Parts: sequence; C-alpha cells; structure tokens
Amino acid sequence: MSVYSMTGYASAGASAADASTGAALRPDSRSEAKPEGGAPSGAVVNAEVRSVNGRFLDLSLKLPEEMRGLEPALRELVAAAVKRGKVELRLVSTRESAGSVPMPGAEALMTLARVESMVQGWLPKASALTVHEALQWCSKSSASEATDEPALRAARDALAGLRSAREREGARLAAVLIERVQHLRALAEKAGPLLPAVVQRQRERFLERWNEALAASGAASSVPSQGLQERALNEAAAFAIRIDVAEELARLASHLDEVERLLEAGGEVGKRLDFLIQELHREANTLGSKSAALELTSISVDMKVAIEQMREQVQNLE
Repeated sequence: MSVYSMTGYASAGASAADASTGAALRPDSRSEAKPEGGAPSGAVVNAEVRSVNGRFLDLSLKLPEEMRGLEPALRELVAAAVKRGKVELRLVSTRESAGSVPMPGAEALMTLARVESMVQGWLPKASALTVHEALQWCSKSSASEATDEPALRAARDALAGLRSAREREGARLAAVLIERVQHLRALAEKAGPLLPAVVQRQRERFLERWNEALAASGAASSVPSQGLQERALNEAAAFAIRIDVAEELARLASHLDEVERLLEAGGEVGKRLDFLIQELHREANTLGSKSAALELTSISVDMKVAIEQMREQVQNLE
C-alpha cells in the first residue's frame, strides 16, 4: 500500500454531453468538451480540489447556488477519497459556447405563461415578459438538474487526480524519511564503539581524582588501601552506569525499525509516525544528557537535526 501526502491539487471538467457521447474531460483539464459537429451541448462543470496538511479531515466546499443540494453527496465522495487534511473543493458551471442559447422546455414555458396571465389579470398594467426574461426564468428552474450529474462526475475525476498527486508526493516524502533513517542508523553505529572507551576513560579519571582527594585530606594513612580501592571502584562503576547509553541506542534502533515497517506497509501512517518521532527525539535527548565525551555530544546534536527533519516531513503524511 502506498504512503500518501496531505498536500495536492487537481482539476477536472465534465458536461451533460459526456454521458451521451461517452466522452469525458480528463483530470487536470479545464478545456470545454463539445459534441461532434461543434454544436453547443449545455453547461460544463469544472471542479478544482486542493489539500494541505491538517490533523483531521477539514472540508470546505465552494459551490454555486444551483449546486447546494449536492453538498451531502460531495462530502461522501471526499470522505471516501481523503482521510486527513484540509481540503477545498470548488465547482464552477460555465457555458460550453458563448453563443449558445438555452432551450427551455414546453412545460416550463406553459407554467410561465399561466403565471404571467394570472399576474396580468390582477395587475392589468403589468408589462409582458420579454424573451430574455422568459429564458432567464426557465434556465433557473432547470439549471440544477442540468448540472447535477456533470458536477458529480467532475468532482469524482478531480478527487481521483488529487489522490494520484498525493500518492506521488507521499512516495517522495517516504524516500526522504528512509534516507534520514539510514543516517540515524549510521550515527548510532558510530556511537556504539565509543561507549566502552568513554566508560573506561571516565573510570580512570575518577580513580585519579579519588586518590588525589584522599592524599590531600590525609585519609590514605588512616584507612586501609584495599578498602579505599574497593570504594573507588564502586563509585566508578556507579558513575559508569549513569553515563551508559547502550539502552538508549537499543531503543533508538527499535524505533527506526518500526518507522521503516510503517513506511513499507503504507496507508494512514502519519499519526503513528508522529508518535515515533517524539520517541526518537526523547532518546536523542537522553543520549545528549548522559554524554560524557565531546564525540557523543556531537552525535546527539546530529541525531536531533535529522529527527527534526523527519518531523517536518511526517507532518505532511496522511
């Protein structure tokens, strides 16, 4: 399964002629479709959909008045295609030809004639409807029915294009995350061999300071040397345990394994990866706080930089 980004854009268009001719406007195409012979065939609906990252699915619909009734169906389409992110879907209805003339139905004209007759019966001075006014009233009554199917078809095509765009972007983000994971593994491998040397160096330094303190206080003459040596070794061992970061490196490797597994499995991994990034940052912080050598401190800083780069990419994953 693929990994999906929450960032993407797509557009598509459809007209009433598509259903009868079998034609369809391709996603990301704003061109207007016309039936064979170049005759106008009614309204074209263009759909634009864009998305950015967000914690949950936040949908914003920009619809013309005649398409308000499609809102529940459009919300279902978006919810089926997108799980997370701030999504904006915009539908715009246009005429396929600037010179096209709407053809009102006989039933609409008869209804309009009855209304006009009733109004003039009560208001004899009322002016008769012009052709332009009659066409406007008839087109309003049929606009919704004429654009519903093309609108849904355009929205489906645009959402399919958005899904593809998010998949391509997700693949690029996954590649960046895998590269950062490999970098963190390399840093952990550099830190591993340093641990025994750091512990031994700190042990020797502690014993030297211990002996200097005893000599300066004069306690070495009144306390058996074997007891002093045992006490010094115990204190050095306790200090070595405090600065040992082998456990942190082991947990770091485990978290990196889980990150790779999630990226390979795909799907909705954004929230899980975000939690793992927090855990990786915790281990890197502990590594830095326990560090007793400049080399380990430098490795800890490099790890934090790489983990922060991963966090920025994970914030965009679905």
